[in-house]
Amino acid sequence: MRAQDRDPLAMADFEHVFTEPPPGANADWTIDQAWDRYSEVEHQTWVTLYERQMGILPGRACDAFLRGLDALDLHGEGIPDFRVMNEKLKALTGWTVVAVPGLVPDEVFFDHLANRRFPSGQFIRKPDQLDYLQEPDIFHDVFGHVPMLTDPTFADYMEAYGKGGQRAAELGMLQNLARLYWYTVEFGLMETPEGLRIYGAGIVSSRTESVFSLEDPSPNRLGFDLERVMRTLYRIDDFQQVYFVIPSLDALLAETTKDFGPIYDRLKNAGEIPIETILPSDRVYTRGTQAYAHAGGRFAKAG
Repeated sequence: MRAQDRDPLAMADFEHVFTEPPPGANADWTIDQAWDRYSEVEHQTWVTLYERQMGILPGRACDAFLRGLDALDLHGEGIPDFRVMNEKLKALTGWTVVAVPGLVPDEVFFDHLANRRFPSGQFIRKPDQLDYLQEPDIFHDVFGHVPMLTDPTFADYMEAYGKGGQRAAELGMLQNLARLYWYTVEFGLMETPEGLRIYGAGIVSSRTESVFSLEDPSPNRLGFDLERVMRTLYRIDDFQQVYFVIPSLDALLAETTKDFGPIYDRLKNAGEIPIETILPSDRVYTRGTQAYAHAGGRFAKAG
């Protein structure tokens, strides 16, 4: 994950934050996964997290995510070996996963995505952190993100996002583009004939938010609108107060491969939208009570 998606104050407590590539890292911030060095405890942590998620994701996660899990065989006996996983992933969509030491600068993140490389943390949370970890680890990055990269349409979307990030940086519009990533790649929902399904990595890697996002009466669930999403504030420290619903991955790709130049011009003169707001123009799937947020929330999610 890129550093801009995290609050600088919150990151003060992170272990894996650097101002420049640490010793042993390459100029593009990549490192050796060092798969042979994972302990049995670390492998078992992956297995525990995987089994917990697979107890709740069928019927909640979208088909593309579940197909991706099967295609990459991510369950296995522990933490996936990127060398093995990348052979399968690259054959499907041309993507690979590269290990990085932690949160990477925006320009590094965008360059990797634009070249179909997904940067993943190499470390895994400790056994006493199963239910909540602010800092994205290998379970969030690989289990949460990588299965969707087996889908050709979503794979194209992520490449386009990387290229769009490079342009947004030049135009000073990264804040708006970060909101698009947050409400799609991290916390997106999808409309299907069977009902709403999860495709966002921040949800599918979290036992509690996987249920909350679909079933709790508290959050708003609104139809995806590109400019509306890019104006909407978000929170990084707890469950979301609003989720945006796409009609399909094809629709998401079509909406976000437009020329963003005119959109950015309009956004410069448009105000930010508070998280809990419902606009008259919104398509409302759920008008949430906001009870969870009003009660103060809690640190109760993993991922």
